Amino acid sequence: MPLNDEVKKLAESKPFYAVAGAGDYAVEKLRELPEQIQRLQSRRSEMGSVARDLPTMARKYAGNVQVKAEAVAKDLPGKAREYADTISSKAAVLYDQFANRGRKVVSKVTGEAALELEEVSASAEPATTGRPAAARRTTRTSGGTKA
Repeated sequence: MPLNDEVKKLAESKPFYAVAGAGDYAVEKLRELPEQIQRLQSRRSEMGSVARDLPTMARKYAGNVQVKAEAVAKDLPGKAREYADTISSKAAVLYDQFANRGRKVVSKVTGEAALELEEVSASAEPATTGRPAAARRTTRTSGGTKA
């Protein structure tokens, strides 16, 4: 199969669009990162008071851990099935969302690329000198030289 057909087949597949959408989402989240870091740094002073209270809170929670752990252990198989079903359905929805987002990104980028190609091809056209096309053509004489 020619390379062009392979590329076209790939570019029309849902996984291709899902990867493009996931990449676009990752870029969006990375752009938000500096703001989030700034917010966390501004909360640093609050964390000092929480850290001082931590040993007291830990002792209080330690007393309840064994009772809660036994209850959780009994429910674990059923909860694991519920979580697996929920994750499976959420993953399918997320996959579709990424594919739709990817289609939008790819169509936007390919549309912009097409416009750029049009601009380049328009600027690459030779300038006309004002002479009619027939006058620009060279004619050959019977001796094979230009007239």
